[in-house]
Amino acid sequence: MAFLKASDTLSGQEGRAYATINNQTEEMFYVKTLEATVEKQKAEVKTLGRRGVQHKATGWSGSGTMTIFYMTSRFRQLMLEYMKTGVDQYFDIVVTNEDPSSSVGAQRVMLKHVNLDSVIMASLDTESEALEEEVSFTFEDVELQQSFAAPSSLGQ
Repeated sequence: MAFLKASDTLSGQEGRAYATINNQTEEMFYVKTLEATVEKQKAEVKTLGRRGVQHKATGWSGSGTMTIFYMTSRFRQLMLEYMKTGVDQYFDIVVTNEDPSSSVGAQRVMLKHVNLDSVIMASLDTESEALEEEVSFTFEDVELQQSFAAPSSLGQ
């Protein structure tokens, strides 16, 4: 019976994220965690001859959160621009998972048209060794730029 080798699992620290904002790309080295989720929207459909309710996919919605170290003003600047001018900013984030000890290679996902939901404008915490902030966002499209490969060998 084959099994997954532990060496092929991915370390959460072996990754990179880049944001492209106003045609400028910056490495998001301050990201601690990032998670983006697509949720299907479904309609309930009742049909003759069936007592149960069926479900039909009618669309999707993308949202996410990232926990970042409180050390960049970039997102506060974007939010301030919206507050002062009404001009909202959309940008892209590319997330790469690549653990050199794993045989599955890399996966690269682009979150397109990311839009911030909320931003902490100021923070103090006497109990914190390193200030962090949670940033929630939505996105409007996804591009899978590179997929993981199958593990090169399985344990026996």
